Amino acid sequence: MSALNLYRIAKACYHDGLQTAANFIKEYIFVKYNSFIPYTADIGEGTKLGYGGIGVVIHSNAKIGKNCVISQNVTIGSRGLDPEIGDNVYISPGSKCIGGKIGNNVIIGANAVITKEIPDNCVVAGVPAKIISNDITKYQKYFRKK
Repeated sequence: MSALNLYRIAKACYHDGLQTAANFIKEYIFVKYNSFIPYTADIGEGTKLGYGGIGVVIHSNAKIGKNCVISQNVTIGSRGLDPEIGDNVYISPGSKCIGGKIGNNVIIGANAVITKEIPDNCVVAGVPAKIISNDITKYQKYFRKK
C-alpha cells in the first residue's frame, strides 16, 4: 500500500474522530516511506506520489490540487503562507516548494527550488526556479490522463 493510500485512510480516521489511529498511520508512513504526509493536509483526487511517496515532506496545512504528480524526495513547505498547489502540477524529483502559490498545469523541473508564486500553464526550473517556457503543450506527456 502506498503512502498516499495510507494518508487517505489516516484522513478518514481523523474525520471520524479516531485521532489515535490517524496518528499511528501518520507515524507508520514516516517509518515505512521516510515521508511526512500529515492527515491535516488537503490532497486532491487523482494525485499520485512517485515511487510510493519515498522521501516526500508535505506541510500540515498544504492544499494540493487534483491530478498532480509528486515525485520522490519532494518538499512542499512554507515560508509564511500555507502552501497551495493547483491542479495538474508535475513536481519532479528533489524539488522544494517553499514559497508562493503554484498555479494549474505547471511542470517543475528536477531539484528546482520554488520561492515565489508561479502562474498557470508554465514550466519552471532552476535554483531559484524561473519560468523557462510558457508553452506546456510539448510537455503534456507529464500530466496525468483524466
